[in-house]
Amino acid sequence: MIYSYLRFEKTDFDGVFKLVIDRPNALNALNSDVIAELQSFFEKIVNDCSIKAIVLTGGGEKSFVAGADIKEMVNLTAQDSMNFARKGQQLLLTMYNCPKPIIAAVNGYALGGGFEMSLCCDMIFASENAKFGFPEVTLGIIPGFGGTQILRRLVGEKAAKYLILSGEIISAAEAYRMNVVNRLFKTPEEVVNGAVEFAAKIAKNSPSSVAYAKKAVNVSFDLSMERGLEYESSLFGTLFNTEDQKEGMKAFIEKRKAEFKGK
Repeated sequence: MIYSYLRFEKTDFDGVFKLVIDRPNALNALNSDVIAELQSFFEKIVNDCSIKAIVLTGGGEKSFVAGADIKEMVNLTAQDSMNFARKGQQLLLTMYNCPKPIIAAVNGYALGGGFEMSLCCDMIFASENAKFGFPEVTLGIIPGFGGTQILRRLVGEKAAKYLILSGEIISAAEAYRMNVVNRLFKTPEEVVNGAVEFAAKIAKNSPSSVAYAKKAVNVSFDLSMERGLEYESSLFGTLFNTEDQKEGMKAFIEKRKAEFKGK
């Protein structure tokens, strides 16, 4: 896959890859081209069995993703801006529903659309220099890629309003305290390495189980407890038709390492 603004790199761990948004001169801001490339990428990898986990990060030393590209947005009409927001929302939904686990490795700025993108990943690892926030209200707009919906589900109404209505930019330590960030690291290099190593732990598990577990957790936001449990049991049962389930339990009984194939 060849892209202008993305770098897709192998790591030293089987099945674990890094996806780098590589537009450092613009602090990796999301314009229409970057969004289109990311959409294409995540659509293409869905059925790629060689990819078991992805670490998403930003190129350069200053930013994960500083937000949507203001220079592109400044002269948009109301209809154009709505279309732009919908494309961003579609990308984040594609990431959210991707069967491959995605870990955001955040260094520097994760603002606006960049914050929204990190929230749509399955986990957020951050270096101590990371900054998170929704500054949209200081620009006369609101988060448009799903921030008003995602953050509330994650931290609750009051905390979401605190950040969104103020436009306040918070530190990685504060984001960690609010349960937005999963793990903190001292440097950008350490956060990427830490995310890759953790992704490798996930990649050793059954890809089918990981994908179904992610799906079960995701739908829990929208279902009652009763419906959620029913959905969980259906996925649980379906996995007993897979080769991974048979291999995993057989390996456990035989006291050996399972060799999962994602089938």
